[in-house]
Amino acid sequence: MRGAAATAAVLAAVTVPAVMEAPARAADRTGGQAAGAHRGLRITRFLGEKRLPHLAKFGGTTVGGLSGIDRDPRTGDWYMVSDDRWRYDPARFYTGRVDIDPRTGRFGGVSLTGVHTLTGPDGKPYPGFGKPRSVDPESIRYDPDARRVLWGNEGDRPDETHQVPLAPLTVQWAGRDGRYHGLLPLPGDLRLTTGHHGPRRNFGMEALAIAPHTIAGMIEGPRYEDGPLPTVRHGAVTRLTMWSRHGKVRAQYAYQVDRLPAAPVPAGGVADSGVSEILAIDDHRYLALERSWLQGVGYKVKLYEFDTRGATNVLSRGSLAKGREYRPVRKHLVADLGRYASPTQNLEGMGWGPKLRSGERTLVVCSDDNFDAQEVTEFLAFAVRGR
Repeated sequence: MRGAAATAAVLAAVTVPAVMEAPARAADRTGGQAAGAHRGLRITRFLGEKRLPHLAKFGGTTVGGLSGIDRDPRTGDWYMVSDDRWRYDPARFYTGRVDIDPRTGRFGGVSLTGVHTLTGPDGKPYPGFGKPRSVDPESIRYDPDARRVLWGNEGDRPDETHQVPLAPLTVQWAGRDGRYHGLLPLPGDLRLTTGHHGPRRNFGMEALAIAPHTIAGMIEGPRYEDGPLPTVRHGAVTRLTMWSRHGKVRAQYAYQVDRLPAAPVPAGGVADSGVSEILAIDDHRYLALERSWLQGVGYKVKLYEFDTRGATNVLSRGSLAKGREYRPVRKHLVADLGRYASPTQNLEGMGWGPKLRSGERTLVVCSDDNFDAQEVTEFLAFAVRGR
């Protein structure tokens, strides 16, 4: 996250993306929720916070960097992907248990049960940071029908501050043992390049969701052609790609990222903001984590619900910063997650937990500690209604 923030230091006055069609409600224009304007998912109870020890050891690996989580509804097993780029160990995911009492909602804690190295088509672990074909795992989803996992790899590319080899952005399948099971096809506009084209460095495939008939993936922030990064004066626009469950690209939609929630300290300091995860409610409705890191301020994270119905399919548009107007997805604020645990952590993972006897669903959010002693691996559990 902080590596991405360095690229955001160019918060100069640049042109804002092309004017978008005005959504129906003021809430959609501001990114917030007008009172009484929306009846969607809502948090009914905060079930608590649990942490894993810093740099805990498990299965011969160092635990940290948890950037995505998901649950197998049949077994109750959780899948947790680490974005460690062989600083400690090869790219990998963990399995574990999240203890939530179905009767009371009591959040008892998180435990790990297994670890699996992600391997490439050659059956070998992926190379580490700064090497060709390196990977940067940022999201994981479990497909209970195929009994395999889908994971998003942000890839890497050189920019003005980091001269690293080009490593492709990918969305790919793996077995429950971590072995390579193939790729999803990507639209051409998501290919990383060595120039000012395509996704920016550290703003690649950050978020994935599997819905009943759809797979969705969102890059964290705007492509070069789609406009500048967010500032305190204006937001940004990123792209949500939709696939069929068979892997065919169906559409892309624009998602408006909020303005920076505060100015960094000192003024002109490093700031970064984008979508760190999405989660399917159904084939049209999703949750999104918008996460910011601001020098001298810390992390800020808000939870939104968004709906793709009525949005313009922008798959054929090379730029969202110019050209014809379009309608982005509609989004509504669910909660500022900073109110539930202090200080706010680098929240990057989000998954559905078990259903409670009260009829509420549970939602679990986790943080990527960046393997930094000043941050923590944190799990927040919520009871929600409105699914």
